Amino acid sequence: MPDRRSTATAFTEEFPVRKTTRFRQLIAAPEILVMPGVHDALGVRLADAAGFAALTAGGYGATATLLGRPDSSQLSLTELADMYSRFCDATALPLLADADTGFGNVTNVARAVRLYEKAGVAGLFIEDQVFPKRCGHMAGKAVVPPAEWLAKIKAALDAREDPDFVIMARTDALAVNGVDDAIARAQLAREAGADLLFVEAPTTTDEMRRICREIPGPCLANNVETGRSPLLPAADLQAIGYAAVVFPVAATYAVAHALAELFATIRRTGTTAEFLPRMLEFNAFNDLVGLSAQREREAALQEFAESLVARRNARRTV
Repeated sequence: MPDRRSTATAFTEEFPVRKTTRFRQLIAAPEILVMPGVHDALGVRLADAAGFAALTAGGYGATATLLGRPDSSQLSLTELADMYSRFCDATALPLLADADTGFGNVTNVARAVRLYEKAGVAGLFIEDQVFPKRCGHMAGKAVVPPAEWLAKIKAALDAREDPDFVIMARTDALAVNGVDDAIARAQLAREAGADLLFVEAPTTTDEMRRICREIPGPCLANNVETGRSPLLPAADLQAIGYAAVVFPVAATYAVAHALAELFATIRRTGTTAEFLPRMLEFNAFNDLVGLSAQREREAALQEFAESLVARRNARRTV
């Protein structure tokens, strides 16, 4: 597949566009949009450096990293909005955010949209699970009546100030009521005005094909490693008909595995020596987080200030 990031960067440099507008362009492009999931600002920097065109950050990784707890509606709207603000400060890339079930009723949904827009994300999604929700690949989910969810989708659409801000409708009805109901709900969400559609946790490629064929709008696929859905390459998902795919928990699982091995190594050997090949070096890490650019900026500002003072003193002696 072509390098979407290089194209996106060149376009943005010549014709500056908002993150929301760029996100819409990427969803509408012929090639599938691949979005890795991030759970902290360091991951944002790493994903940006890897050359992706857009990112996502969900409640699963956020709850794990901020609380060390499962994904079950334990984070508040303001906690998540604050997290997304930090993430957006770390990158110029569009970011798709998780608004869970909307944090309450339609009034709460409207406030969520306002706070997420202020945070700088390019879009958000709202799901139809009963609060408190569960991860889409966990057992025991329940969904609200379609009208209750659709009212929240409409509230989100009405509340956005930027018309390009993407509202994605997510339904978890497949695991509860079957694929027919899930598709019907997604069709209604599209009719209500949702920009992007997400039927969570199909279990076969045949279900995936039906979803993309019968829903009249761009659909998103969710690659959850060892979850309920087939783990397919982006090219295969594009051939099925998906417009975008996210890998929302891969980074969280990878970090958890790496840290478990690191801590076991320290416990066993009393040193990190044998783990060094799997770690960034001191200078490389500082470059990643932008230390050189920060020091250059600090020096330039100090030089400006000292020059200004010197010029003023020179004028006084004349």
